[in-house]
Amino acid sequence: MNSLLGFVKIRSRENRIKTIHSSLAIEQCTLSLEQVSDVINEKRVLAPPKEIQEVKNAYEAYEKLHKLAPYSLKDLLTAHKYMMSNLVSEAGTFRSRGVGVYAGEQLIHAGTPAQYVPETMKDLFGWLKESKLHPLIKSCVFHYEFEFIHPFEDGNGRTGRLWHSLILQRWKVFLPGSQ
Repeated sequence: MNSLLGFVKIRSRENRIKTIHSSLAIEQCTLSLEQVSDVINEKRVLAPPKEIQEVKNAYEAYEKLHKLAPYSLKDLLTAHKYMMSNLVSEAGTFRSRGVGVYAGEQLIHAGTPAQYVPETMKDLFGWLKESKLHPLIKSCVFHYEFEFIHPFEDGNGRTGRLWHSLILQRWKVFLPGSQ
C-alpha cells in the first residue's frame, strides 16, 4: 500500500508541475517544463528573476489550494496574494484602476470598472454558492465571468485557472491537484 501511495504522490506532484508550467506559459513565461521543475525543486535556474518568482508563487498557491474554500471571497484574495506576491503592488486586493486585455495596440476587452469590482465579485461568489447547476457547468460559468470581470491588476488568468481547479477538485477529489 505504501508504494501505491508513493506513486500517487509522485504523479500528483508531476501533474502539479505540468499545471503550473502550462498556466504560466499562457502568460508568456518562457521557462521550460524542466526549468519549472528545477525551480520548484530549489535548483539553480538561469532565467529572468520575474519568471522564477512566478513559478515559486504558483507552486505556493497550488500547495495551499486544499486549505482554501471555493465559495470564500476572502480566500480568493489570499490565493491572488500567493500567486502575485513580489510581482504586483496590489497582490491580494482588487484592482484600484481600469484594466484591459490587448492584442498588440488594440483593446479587445475592458474589465469591469474598478469601483464595481468588489460588489460584482461578491455577487458572483453568491451565485457560485447558491447555484444548483451541475458543478462542471458552474465552474465553467464562474471562470468565464471571473475573467470577464478581471478583478485584479494582473494575474487574472492564472488566479482564475487556480480557482477553476479548486471548484472542480471539491466536486471530484480525484482531479489533478487534489489532496
